Amino acid sequence: MYEPKTKLSPLDPSVIRRLKDVSSGSLTTELFKKGLRQCFLVGLVPMNKDAVRFAGEAFTMRMIPAREDLDTIETLTPYPNADNLQWEAVENIPPGHVLVIDSRNDPRAASAGAMLPTRMKVRGAAAIVTDGAFRDGQELARLDFPAYARQVTASTRLSYHRVADLNIPIACADVAVYPGDIIVGDGDGITVVPRHLAAEMADLCERRDQLEKYLSYRISAGEPLYGVYPPTPAVRADFEAWKKAGADPARATTIRAGA
Repeated sequence: MYEPKTKLSPLDPSVIRRLKDVSSGSLTTELFKKGLRQCFLVGLVPMNKDAVRFAGEAFTMRMIPAREDLDTIETLTPYPNADNLQWEAVENIPPGHVLVIDSRNDPRAASAGAMLPTRMKVRGAAAIVTDGAFRDGQELARLDFPAYARQVTASTRLSYHRVADLNIPIACADVAVYPGDIIVGDGDGITVVPRHLAAEMADLCERRDQLEKYLSYRISAGEPLYGVYPPTPAVRADFEAWKKAGADPARATTIRAGA
């Protein structure tokens, strides 16, 4: 039976719920301001465009190239065995966690098919993410469960991938992912939030999302970028006055600080 390698301190569940609702644009910008230049998993797309928004702790899987004498169809047994850690991951991932798979950016064989995400959904997992491919694309397109990959490939995992380890630091789409990092998905893709920054990012991104929405009201009404976006101190003061007055979108262009 799989045993976790690390014990992480608990994270307030409300932080994860809040991160689920912030935009990837705000996340990546606020992470950039902290010095983290690239936390977005470039090139990964949702299999079901109606099942895209999620947030959860990372449960990682590392794949290496398959070897013909070890990765055979006989390894897919109806009981645990050391040559099929993939099944162990699915049966042991905690509820609310995201299975993040390092497939070495190799889509020539599927990292999983529809059966494994279906089982994960029943067990209460949050999502499955790979920098490779999935098979059973039509089934995944109908499954109400977030699943992100580069593409759909019908070939079995055994053709090119061997699961070598679970819950260790990995690379996914050339981004470092550590067990317990917070993985956030939306319609634009996947962002990795270092665990120690999760609560701060929730605070910062909620504020940024509201400010960005306010700025969009003013730009949509015909105001120029210069002087409005990025916001000057005067515009930020206008924003605070607008919020104090009830944050009515129709009044975003008329309420001004000190008026």
